[in-house]
Amino acid sequence: QVQLVESGGGSAQAGGSLRLSCIASGSAFSNDCMGWFRQAPGKAREGIASISTGFNYTYYVGAVEGRFTISQDAAKNTMDLQMISLKNEDATIYYCAATFRGGMCSTYWRSSSRYRFWGQGTQVTVSS
Repeated sequence: QVQLVESGGGSAQAGGSLRLSCIASGSAFSNDCMGWFRQAPGKAREGIASISTGFNYTYYVGAVEGRFTISQDAAKNTMDLQMISLKNEDATIYYCAATFRGGMCSTYWRSSSRYRFWGQGTQVTVSS
């Protein structure tokens, strides 16, 4: 059974930093797309960063590029999201996700429908 479990959410001040982690079990995700999505109340789930695990290529939405860094540790089957210079608008629930045999995801990484496995979500709060 494949499971993704996020950790590391919490509270930070604007301008501060947080690090989210996603631990995968039940599959190696060695040639897949793993990503981070976030969803604000009443809005669609938004892909913000992904990584093609077989190539270590990374992708970011403009709103987080330069502030967030996605990384993987294949040996531990984990994926992290380092977030710095946090803004109030970054506050929401964050989800990690993974495809099944997704390969290179440069053309679809923001499409939530392409991801088969999802974590339960972790809350990020940013205070002014």
